[in-house]
Amino acid sequence: MLNLERLRTLDALARHGSVSGAAEGLHITTSAVSQQMSKLEREVGQQLLAKNGRGVRLTDAGRLLAEHAARILSQVELAQADLEAQRGQVAGELRISAFPTAARGLFPLALPVLRAEHPALRVRSCELEPERGISGVIRGDLDLAVVLDWYNKPMPVPDGLAKASVLDDPADVAMPAGHRLAGREEVDLAEFAEDEWITWGEGEFCHEWLMFTLRSKGIEPHLVHRAAETHTQLNLVAAGLGVCIAPLLGRHPLPAGVVTVPLKQRVRRHVYVVWRADADRRPSIRAAVRALQSAAARVGGDAAR
Repeated sequence: MLNLERLRTLDALARHGSVSGAAEGLHITTSAVSQQMSKLEREVGQQLLAKNGRGVRLTDAGRLLAEHAARILSQVELAQADLEAQRGQVAGELRISAFPTAARGLFPLALPVLRAEHPALRVRSCELEPERGISGVIRGDLDLAVVLDWYNKPMPVPDGLAKASVLDDPADVAMPAGHRLAGREEVDLAEFAEDEWITWGEGEFCHEWLMFTLRSKGIEPHLVHRAAETHTQLNLVAAGLGVCIAPLLGRHPLPAGVVTVPLKQRVRRHVYVVWRADADRRPSIRAAVRALQSAAARVGGDAAR
């Protein structure tokens, strides 16, 4: 009889590609991963791992068993979801991520509601950029991820995931109070062709969106500073170091010396939550989605302007 936890360890090794990655994803030590794999090799009577430089790789037998493990674990997930649905109880552990402004704007409203209404549910949360959140859900390291795309640049949702809308989040241009456009009721992005820009990190989805949007208007932006956090970007604006795009969710209060002006294009981010489709019937998933949507409705008055 194959041990389910050892199959889970093998599946994590196949998905993460390393012992350390599997250990991090499973929240156990690297030695525990090695021990589980040694026991699994004894159970099946075949070598599943081989040395590969300083790391390890799956043998042919290891890859074969890992494929079966993925299917077995998916069926276990379905069985657990069906049992939870039959009981109708919101219980167990729920692992959820959100990109930073959503974590700041939604988690403080949604997570206390989940705790109060469902005391048997244990929620673990973390901040992750959208791509990493989606990857975590696909790998099974997360149950839910709050992610985003932009009005003119959607993010594809991989097969096997379900999604639900949470919030449409408007974004303005943030600029120093003394900027030549600070007194305007609205502005066009083309008016910032000569400005210095503060943006997100290289390769981040929001940075790629900004480059795509500005270049579609014939602007090759002057990039001077990068910061992952909106609050850091806004403080750089306050210091007179450039302008940035400032979504509303999780933004307030603005630093002194910064003003925001809406864009004529009415730029918006679409915020939504994704989870594995095979876990769709879990009451804890549905409860978390409702809590996030309720939290979004509470901040929606500001977002709607």
